[in-house]
Amino acid sequence: MSRRAIPGDPGEPTGDLGNGTYRNPVLAADWSDPDVLRVGEDYYLTASSFGRAPGLPLLHSRDLVNWTIVGHAVDRLLPEAAYASPRHDGGVWAPSLRHHDGRFWIFWGDPDHGIWQVNSPSARGPWSTPHLVKAGRGLIDPCPLWDEETGEAYLVHAWAKSRAGVNNRLTGHRMSPDGGKVLDEGTTIVDADRIPGWFTLEGPKLYRHDGWFWILAPAGGVATGWQGAFRSRSFFGPYEERVVLQQGDTDVNGPHQGGWVRTQNGEDWFLHFQQRGAHGRLVHLQPMGWGDDGWPVLGDEGTPVTVHAKPKLPEQPPSAPAADDAFPGGRFGRQWQWTANPGEGWTTQHSGDGLWLNCGRTERIDDLRALPQLLTQRLPGRAGTVEVELRLDSEVPGARAGLVVLGDAYSWIGLLRGADGAVRLVHRFAPVSADRERDAAHSRPAPEGRARLRIALTRDARCRFSYDTGDGFTPVGEVFAATPWRWVGALLGLFAAAPTGTGPAGTAVFTSFRVTS
Repeated sequence: MSRRAIPGDPGEPTGDLGNGTYRNPVLAADWSDPDVLRVGEDYYLTASSFGRAPGLPLLHSRDLVNWTIVGHAVDRLLPEAAYASPRHDGGVWAPSLRHHDGRFWIFWGDPDHGIWQVNSPSARGPWSTPHLVKAGRGLIDPCPLWDEETGEAYLVHAWAKSRAGVNNRLTGHRMSPDGGKVLDEGTTIVDADRIPGWFTLEGPKLYRHDGWFWILAPAGGVATGWQGAFRSRSFFGPYEERVVLQQGDTDVNGPHQGGWVRTQNGEDWFLHFQQRGAHGRLVHLQPMGWGDDGWPVLGDEGTPVTVHAKPKLPEQPPSAPAADDAFPGGRFGRQWQWTANPGEGWTTQHSGDGLWLNCGRTERIDDLRALPQLLTQRLPGRAGTVEVELRLDSEVPGARAGLVVLGDAYSWIGLLRGADGAVRLVHRFAPVSADRERDAAHSRPAPEGRARLRIALTRDARCRFSYDTGDGFTPVGEVFAATPWRWVGALLGLFAAAPTGTGPAGTAVFTSFRVTS
């Protein structure tokens, strides 16, 4: 953008203000349902990835403010057949990240299949094959605890009403020490229907502290709720509760689920998300202390902070999860995920730069929400521009490729091979209520089958599309207001597709993908 971004203002990808303080959000994109862990001087964060693959992203930091993505814990979602096509509201929900017995552990709930677990000696992998700990529908938001005081292992989880018919309660199990299975039928350890004013209790994170079992969990709904704390001398209860973080007079709606971490210097911090429309769930960092009565105090006496002194940790250079990509050798960076388990031959590796996407043949070519070979990354939660260069090499009539803003509604700009063999620049969209695309503007010739594509993003997720076929950038169509999915923020995506038929469908080549403020 033309304006000069102030470090740490919402126009920057990092919340580090560069003067010993930070501004929330520290992760200005859809890192939904974060959990955080410290091992030595290193901090790790994972988040929901729903039906996208690879899943379970792993982020790393040394100061809880500046983060980079270092990998994923799951290459493909199980069961394989269930994720051969997009399931935007299924898959990996609300993981918990723990370190025990020299290994990293991640537990998550798939609302249609049950509670899964993977583990690894390193956060960077290799990770074990996903293992089903407890089968069933509606089992979500699991969190394990290995109690060092007693040697027992426990698991707590919540319920998705959309699958189970019930919610607003937490179920506890004894768990085998190897994390492989639950050892009992489960007991309701918190029934929030019995707590006046509480509803949609979910996202529990389980801890042991000061002789108590602690559960930190949000209630009241994603956009309107609060953080609760529960404590008991016994894992199975009874628990007493308290609201420890709520919006108050701030602009941080929610604030929703997250995790507690203690630094090597003894400071306590809490990372949680805030739902922000099409941008999804942005991550905030809150200071955390303990009151004289032994209960946690989050933020500024229970309300979220906007600007605060950074944790007392070694100074780190400003950083944020990668967005740009030159696609060296035809490979894509860790920021990208497919909208389903990837198929053989979706991309081609080569000796230069650029992403070669094969134009997969599909019957659903006019609805990108159903297209599995769509490579996505998170929509930035700030103003900026997105640019990529595209060449369409497919000779198949009807083949197309482009750059898309994908949600319940979507809009894309790209290239289309016509029945006459010519390649044209097109801009299309699909509203929430439609199952087919519509033209957003008249098509234009694209000489040599090339174009530079651009999307200008505003802070409120409005998108202005433009293109350059050799004479400079030209705006096209109306401004598009990005929309979220049911649980997921809007995505940026690259795709290539062709109508059903026989024989090779050719490729589309994307080069120099850039996101700038």
